[in-house]
This record gives sequence, structure tokens and C-alpha cells, in this order.
Amino acid sequence: MSNDQEQKGERIAKALARAGVGSRRDVERMITEGRVWLDGKKLETPAVLVESLQGITVDGEAIGDVAETKLWRMHKRRGTLTTHKDPEGRRTVFDQLPNHVGRVIAVGRLDMNTEGLLLLTNDGELARYLELPANAVLRRYRVRVHGRVDETALKKLEDGLTIDGTHYGSIDAKLEKVQGTNAWLTVAIREGKNREVRRVMEHLGLVVNRLIRTHYGPFSLGTLNDGAVALVPEKQLYEVLADFFKDGTRSVAAPEKKRDPSKWAKAKAPKKVKLGGKRKPRDRDEDAGKAPARTARRGASADRTSTPRGGKPTDGRGRDSRSTEGRKPTGRTEGRPEGRAGAGRTSETRTPDARKASSGKPARPAGRPTGRPANNRPEGAGRGRPAGRPQGPKGPKK
Repeated sequence: MSNDQEQKGERIAKALARAGVGSRRDVERMITEGRVWLDGKKLETPAVLVESLQGITVDGEAIGDVAETKLWRMHKRRGTLTTHKDPEGRRTVFDQLPNHVGRVIAVGRLDMNTEGLLLLTNDGELARYLELPANAVLRRYRVRVHGRVDETALKKLEDGLTIDGTHYGSIDAKLEKVQGTNAWLTVAIREGKNREVRRVMEHLGLVVNRLIRTHYGPFSLGTLNDGAVALVPEKQLYEVLADFFKDGTRSVAAPEKKRDPSKWAKAKAPKKVKLGGKRKPRDRDEDAGKAPARTARRGASADRTSTPRGGKPTDGRGRDSRSTEGRKPTGRTEGRPEGRAGAGRTSETRTPDARKASSGKPARPAGRPTGRPANNRPEGAGRGRPAGRPQGPKGPKK
């Protein structure tokens, strides 16, 4: 194959990985299994160059154009598998994805009993970039173990260790807290080998009963709810993975353009107000024009003998001062104060017995004792002093 042909296309495994079919290693396995077709012919080798995705089918489905690279954070639930299909019919993380996510692949794997952060992407090359041990992307976990924790043994994990012929690189493990026979640890690894954390803890004599991944590289689980999925903002994706996008072969949405402040509407400047200044003097000519009107109103209210609006003269108390001739009788009698005599009453003086008789109560019989002792004190006798004792003048104060 000539160099011109090599420059015109790229390997089909790489093109399908960018389309989100899977990693290049996964695509090569699919080709070996006979699941990939090109222009109606089954491919038998991944050493095929293509210029576009037209005419390529995987499992009978046509592959669309390469979309913009996207990355999602997912809070994987405990008891779910990180696989697209399970022969036993168990639940997978892809069964719970919303429809708008589309076809995605997982970045790395979490076993069935591990929970926490799982990254999903539509770009197989990005998944491969984050998975490669050579890139040393840090993964952080919170681990609950059963057994007695030896902090000296945890410290030695920084030098790495070999278990059953498998070498594990440097591991940063620290004791967080102890709860009875259990303890919480924080563990950070960079290789991400299969069941790495569990095997290392078992080598130390500890049983892992809960494993939560909290960070994968620059991405964290945060406050993401159990089973929830959240899209990583494209600006953040471009910034934290600048080395991956620097070749320019992958596209992400351009960062939002900065607005030009010079074109913004400017608010009007507030009026300046001088504090503590003197009041503006009033116009004397204006006050002079208003004074006669106020004086006239005061004079009208003070002169109560003047004629009111109705044209009737009044006395000093504002009542009509004309004679009462021709008025309708009010029932008041002569010789009694105004307002005390009722209608139909006479001016005769009534005795108490007469008043009680008029009120319906029986009159007290004459000569009946009232129950009060007679006042037999001599005239001029004061209270609390002996009768007949003269009251002398007060002497000077001592």
C-alpha cells in the first residue's frame, strides 16, 4: 500500500472507536468475530483504511457520522454490571441511561459490587486515553474493610507489591476512621487493573465490604445521586483534557464567546445630591400672594356672628339667632333647663314618693324607720372630738 493511500484514510478500528462503537481493542475483537461489514462484505482483518463511515455496519446497524466528543458522569449503583449485554440477563448500567445519551461506552469497568463514579463517552479514543496505564490517570476510592488495619502495612504500599505474579504499582492508602470492627480507608491508584483494590486489601488480611469510587482523574462524583447521569460541560472537558484535544482531530463545541462590554447598554448616572445643604429660600412674592387667602379664611372662622353659607345669621356659638316664632314645638317646658325636661312633663316639683309611684314601685309608708341612727350631735361638733369641746386656734409650729 502506497503512502498516498495511507494519507487518505485511517484504520477502521480507529474510525469506529471515534464514532463511539468501542475502543480500538474492542473494535478489533468485533472484526475478528465477524460483526463488522463494509459495503456489504464482512471484514476479516482490522488492517483496512477508510475515509468515512459510509457503508460500515456493526451488528447490522449503520454507523453515523462522528459526533462531537462528549463525556458523562454516572453514579453507578451497586449490583449492576458494566457491560452492554449480559447472557444471564442481569441489570447493566446501560439499561438505566436516558434516551438522549445515545450510544456510549464506559471508561474502564467497575465490578458488580462496586459503586460510585463511572465515566461514559461517545468517543472510544477518549476512553482509551483515560484507561491507559501509561497516562497514569489517578483513581480515588473510599473503602470499608473488616479487620484490624495495620497502618505500617498501608505505608509500604507506596513502594508497590506483587501478588500471584501480578505486579501492582504505587498505591496511596490511608486510614480515615474506625467503626467497631470495620474501618474506612482512602485509596488512590493509577493503573486500574482488574479488581486491584480488593486483591490488595485481601493480601493485607482485610475483607472489603464496600467500595466506592469518588474520583477519576479530574472528574469527581460530587453530589450526584445514586443512578443519576450528568453531562460534563464542554468547556471544562476541553480545559482539563487539553493534551487529548491538542492534535485537532477531535471536535468539541467552541467555548462561549466573551461579550464585548463596550456594546452593553449603559445606565444613566444618578443625580448628585448634596447632603447637609441649606434649604432653598421661598419666594416672598409667592407667599405674599397666598397670605390674604389664609387671612380671609381665619377671619371667616373667627367671626361667628357672620352670615353662614345658607344666609342665616348665627349667634356666637354658631346657632341660629333668629326668634323661635313659627317653629314646631319640641315638647320642652318653661322653667327647666334645656334638655332635662322630656316631652309631656310638667314643671311641678314632685316628691320622692311621687317619683316612685310614677316608676311603679310602692311608696315607703310614713313614719317607717330608715335604719339609720339620728344625728344628735350638737351644732358645731366635729367628727372624732368630744361634743361641746371648743376647738382652739392652732399654735405656732415648733
